[in-house]
Amino acid sequence: MDLAKRWRQKPAYYRLEGQRHRTSGEVRFPPQPPRVGESVEEWEAYPLQGTGEIYSFAGVRAAATEYEAQTPYLVALVRLDEGLLVSAQLTDCDEAELQIGQRVEMVTRRMSDTGPDGLLVYAYKFRPVLR
Repeated sequence: MDLAKRWRQKPAYYRLEGQRHRTSGEVRFPPQPPRVGESVEEWEAYPLQGTGEIYSFAGVRAAATEYEAQTPYLVALVRLDEGLLVSAQLTDCDEAELQIGQRVEMVTRRMSDTGPDGLLVYAYKFRPVLR
């Protein structure tokens, strides 16, 4: 894991911060370097609301090596209220209770740790909106 890169991207993963084009209003997530022919100044940090609805979801029962301890877990494509489609783990819910179109909200949860050095890695996940 590249911890320096993780720290640079912390706002995107802890606050769900994207970018907005100053002229066109296009919103993107995660933040990216400027495209060919663009300058850095054309894009500004843009906090996303962190709410949306489930577009699709699935249960993961056989995971990549670093996530085996978390299985089974749920993943979803979430259509944010800003129109973006993001992938994320779902938390605080049962698969049997999920539905396409269900409202969800972003929460910050522990994803993994780096081992003996004790650094914990947090990231965004989504949970059903609490009523």
